[in-house]
Amino acid sequence: MLWLIGILLLFIVHVALILLLEFRNPAKAVAWMFILFLCPPLGPVLYYFMARDYRKRKKLLHRGPVPFLSLRMLLRNHLASPVRLQEMSNPEMHHQERLYQLLTHHAANPITGRNQTQVYSSGEKAFGAMLERMEQARDHIHLEFYIFRSDMIGSAFAEVMIRKAREGVKVRMICDGLGSFKLEHAFIERLRAAGVEVFFFLPARVAMLNRRVNYRNHRKILVVDGKFGFVGGLNVGDDYLGLYEKMGYWRDTHLQLNGDSVYYLQLTFLEDWLLASGQDLGDPALFPPHEGSGQEQVQILTSGPNLLRNPIHEMCFNSIAVAKRRIWIASPYFIPDPSVYSALKTAALSGIEVIILMPYHSDSRLVKLASLSYVEELLEAGVKFFQYTKGFIHAKVMIIDDLLASVGTANMDMRSFFYNFEMTALLLDPGTIARLESDFKQDLLDSSPVVFEEFTQRPQGQKMLELLARLLSPLL
Repeated sequence: MLWLIGILLLFIVHVALILLLEFRNPAKAVAWMFILFLCPPLGPVLYYFMARDYRKRKKLLHRGPVPFLSLRMLLRNHLASPVRLQEMSNPEMHHQERLYQLLTHHAANPITGRNQTQVYSSGEKAFGAMLERMEQARDHIHLEFYIFRSDMIGSAFAEVMIRKAREGVKVRMICDGLGSFKLEHAFIERLRAAGVEVFFFLPARVAMLNRRVNYRNHRKILVVDGKFGFVGGLNVGDDYLGLYEKMGYWRDTHLQLNGDSVYYLQLTFLEDWLLASGQDLGDPALFPPHEGSGQEQVQILTSGPNLLRNPIHEMCFNSIAVAKRRIWIASPYFIPDPSVYSALKTAALSGIEVIILMPYHSDSRLVKLASLSYVEELLEAGVKFFQYTKGFIHAKVMIIDDLLASVGTANMDMRSFFYNFEMTALLLDPGTIARLESDFKQDLLDSSPVVFEEFTQRPQGQKMLELLARLLSPLL
């Protein structure tokens, strides 16, 4: 009897601790208490290893932008060209002073000019462009991916990395310790033997010991010679070429950048390299003058649990709030936090066209159930949902009026907003926005609309599963 009382007391203490530690995030507290009630023996263990706030590790927190403060000042004063409000090439921005202030005064990276962008809507074209740029490298190649596989396309990347390293090019690669957990030791050693430097960001064992399992590096970066950069939704694997029968055709969006914005892709890589390897590569020589003649304006936004703020979330929320005509969003995982959810609902009720494009076939049943739990209420408010049926859509794109568009690694979900290390390119050029608009319209043709009357008739069992998944959604 005493042992039962003891277990009950421990359970009560743990519930009290969750309420005390997570009082700033009620949704997260509810999710953890649900897990605790669902599986009392396992709940405390999971909470111990997964729920600790990354920001409480001051050593890691200060290993963000601070070591590169002088380099940031150099970029702002000499290499990059921060753009003033009335210098914005997109006239719609001239009337968005509040949004401009948020983007320029509170984000770590400025809006840059002198950029050229190339949009890729398939893995085949994007990978081809990346491999071509890597072949042309003369000084260095910096790669950072959440997932890197040793399959056909991974081997193609490896061959170029090995060849360029033997030619004397410095090749450095970061993979996430959990996302690339299955990458074979022999594959890694072959790269290292050729001179490629490979490090894992929070390897699974280290993350477990440091209680950082829940914080992953979800960025996808390639920088060649400090002049050309790539960012977007693609990891390196054959599934991103549509070669996995289960997922079928893979629809993604990736960018090639040339210009001032590449300096901030590079700077982010160096910050992550410091975290992953302990090596400080803050050398101004890695930021050479570029010869690009582009006039596009681009801002590189980064977010992560090592920062005190959430710039990508703030950008999404404020962009939705200032929309006057349309809000178009494509995301493979749609689990909005309460503020973004309310902003989308309010916009739709105000008569703004809000379209959410999501997959019909998902790679995670639990995440799909959680996503569907938000659909009925938003449909009722006037939000339009489409499910991509041609294959699997993995693109992370947002288009606001003709004002701006974003392409990057962050999904429209709480994990991307608050837990992962993410990166988004904010695109302000009308031509690039029009290109993304064209791709989005084609995606809608390859999708089926979600009809409110039909959706409300789904089985009660599914509605119950959606409710349970939604309780867990702050942790997915």
